[in-house]
Amino acid sequence: MGDDAPRASGVSPRGPLLALDTSNPIGSVAIAEAGVVVARAVLTRQAAHASGLIPAIDEVLTAAGLTRDRLVGLVVGEGPGSFTGVRVAAATAKGLSTALGRPLWAISSLAAAAMVGARATIRYALFDARAERVYGACYGVGSFRVETLVEPHGAELRDLLDDDVPGGAVFCGNAAERHRALIEGAGFEVARREDETSLADGLVEYMARCPGHAPVEDVGSWEPEYVRVSSAERLWKT
Repeated sequence: MGDDAPRASGVSPRGPLLALDTSNPIGSVAIAEAGVVVARAVLTRQAAHASGLIPAIDEVLTAAGLTRDRLVGLVVGEGPGSFTGVRVAAATAKGLSTALGRPLWAISSLAAAAMVGARATIRYALFDARAERVYGACYGVGSFRVETLVEPHGAELRDLLDDDVPGGAVFCGNAAERHRALIEGAGFEVARREDETSLADGLVEYMARCPGHAPVEDVGSWEPEYVRVSSAERLWKT
């Protein structure tokens, strides 16, 4: 492992970092250095995420003038999302982390959406599930800290809005845009669409704001948060 690579848990990478997320219909890949994205690629066809992810990684590495062995770490969106969608990025990140001997950070994809989806201090990220069902989580965002105010969970959107939404929360994410009228009709603010960018950017931003976030301890046995999806599905069927 190179001199710039993290050696202890809770130490953020100081060199080139690869970020990737395929939890949503639009996947994304980015290369960051010192918390700044220097190259990115977007995967617009969800059905092609599996075949397009590795070429996208090679594309951003080339754009950044890097080779894989120059990476000091990887950060991946761990979901929630569809089983297949989340698994694409997770399996790729695990494989590269193991092959390169580099640490892997796993971050909630909802947290990534909150980092790029609004400029407010309190950000409630929502992803589409089915019909008016959503995955949601709320975060308090500071310069060097991100606090989880509402843990990632599955819910009917109307039930979520009727629950205790933290004061001042601004909704963001693909489900917030889709259900803008309903959310605003309930008296809440929805982030402007142009404020949103790729979830890979959000992963980079989360790492910059949370320099003590620990990497995955055992990459070989790590799995993304499929349980969040399964638990939600079981709840909806009861």
